[in-house]
Amino acid sequence: MNFLITGGCGFIGSNFIRFILKKYKDIRIVNLDKLTYCGNPDNLKGLERDERYTFVKGDICDEKLVLRLVRKTEVIVNFAAESHVDRSIKYPNDFMMTNFCGVKTILDTAKASKIKKFIQIGTDEVYGSIKRGLSGEKDLLSPNSPYSASKAAADLLALSYFNTYSLPVVITRSSNNFGPFQYPEKLIPLFITNILNNEKVPLYGDGKNVRDWLFVEDNCRAIDLVIQKGKEGEIYNIGGGTQLANYDLTEKILKKMDKDKDSIEYVKDRPGHDRRYALDSSKIKKLGWKTGGNFDKRLEETIKWYAKNKNWWRPLKERAEIIEW
Repeated sequence: MNFLITGGCGFIGSNFIRFILKKYKDIRIVNLDKLTYCGNPDNLKGLERDERYTFVKGDICDEKLVLRLVRKTEVIVNFAAESHVDRSIKYPNDFMMTNFCGVKTILDTAKASKIKKFIQIGTDEVYGSIKRGLSGEKDLLSPNSPYSASKAAADLLALSYFNTYSLPVVITRSSNNFGPFQYPEKLIPLFITNILNNEKVPLYGDGKNVRDWLFVEDNCRAIDLVIQKGKEGEIYNIGGGTQLANYDLTEKILKKMDKDKDSIEYVKDRPGHDRRYALDSSKIKKLGWKTGGNFDKRLEETIKWYAKNKNWWRPLKERAEIIEW
């Protein structure tokens, strides 16, 4: 079977490609990636020798290119997205272009081909901030940032192609991922790499914003399951089941890295910062999915990975843009 993976040089996409090639021997993957600042070919270093893997540099907004690639595939998994909320506030046009217009291009080309399944990778942020309880797949969408608004728009467009054109669309919405190869602008790798550099960790606001944390490999297994068993036209939440305030998460990282609270630097909160996300993942669990390990163990594994791979993240960190409010 032939897969087209878009955005496969990013964090989740690259982990998914490695996961699929390791698990299956009969799947061939074409990875289409524009290689923006967070698209890193080093995330897939070594796979260039695997005859089942092909890399194509290009933009998902390039209709001719995407159509050529789609015609040779059965399954599309769209990871391609601008994903950092802070950057979406500063550069909203980039997010609308990739996260919405790019998705439309892929949908249009898929409609013109005979694909078996189109997986749109979404986010829990489309549900907006909730004071209590869990967000379910049928809840109203309430995005509060340009990033989450662009992702919500893409989800709705993808579902419209299922309902109007019978395109075999399935949407996944995962909570905050963490693990190897995550660009060091996101909270967990940012804090780990700052500590490894003997720098303070910048904690937004009062540190009480709550997120649900999901190890990236668990998300990869869930997406694979959705490809195999997911029902067309459906949405599947994928939550890690570990809800932590940012302050509590920071304390865990500091403790595991032998640092104390003096390493925390409180910084001005970003505009429109959602207070709490939490997902109801009961639907995908009915397909047979569950998380693969406890959060603390996965966090320790992640810390060790960044400690052992300084040559991977240090060049990225040196040229990363620091956004301040």
